[in-house]
Amino acid sequence: MSRRIVDISVPLETGVASDPPMALPEIDYVDHRATVDQIRSFFPGLTKDQLPNGEGWALEQLRITTHNGTHLDAPWHFASTMNGGERAMTIDEMPLEWCFNPGVKLDFRHFEDGYVATAADVEAELTRIGHALQPLDIVVVNTAAGARYGQPDYVSAGCGMGREATLYLLERGVRITGTDGWSWDAPFVHTARRFAETNDPAIIWEGHRAGMEIGYGHIEKLANLDQLPPTGYRIACFPYKIRGASAGFTRAVAIFED
Repeated sequence: MSRRIVDISVPLETGVASDPPMALPEIDYVDHRATVDQIRSFFPGLTKDQLPNGEGWALEQLRITTHNGTHLDAPWHFASTMNGGERAMTIDEMPLEWCFNPGVKLDFRHFEDGYVATAADVEAELTRIGHALQPLDIVVVNTAAGARYGQPDYVSAGCGMGREATLYLLERGVRITGTDGWSWDAPFVHTARRFAETNDPAIIWEGHRAGMEIGYGHIEKLANLDQLPPTGYRIACFPYKIRGASAGFTRAVAIFED
């Protein structure tokens, strides 16, 4: 038996349309020559000529949020409470048992940008792929946004998962979900248009807010979901442990045992 790993994460990078303008990450790359004095400060008397190639170390200075790059949202991001009134879990409190389980891919690339997927859509796709959900399955949604990562319209691309679609998964024991879109919900620009027409605040962030009823986490900004079959692999998405945080970065991967 051989093991094959498919990277389903995007890199943390600058210069691409990965987030709204006010939330874009900034990375300062400091190269080996710029840090010579840093390493010399630890070793009095050390000269540049004594360093291999006259170089120090490379490092990067980041100005980011926990929601840049591929990340796992904790229930605390969605609201202060979950499970009908309990204090919501932060990312350092999420059970690691949730984060390494069989993967299930729903292919929703055919839905138009801004579409809000329903429970019926989820059920129909599960029937199409012939899968009955099991507790702790990690369900990822392949949307039209996946192919547009880094392009100007990425943040507004793809469908979203509505409250009833999310609860359909959670009521069957799913505790981690994911999307290759910027948000688990429909892109805000489309929801704003619907809100202007209906003045119904219940449609705002409705997939996220489902976590107030049943606590769960979801991965956003996944990649390469088009390379995954519907089932037959495990997904690993352990989050970076940041005390009290609403999210943690993850190098999410799909693991095949062929």
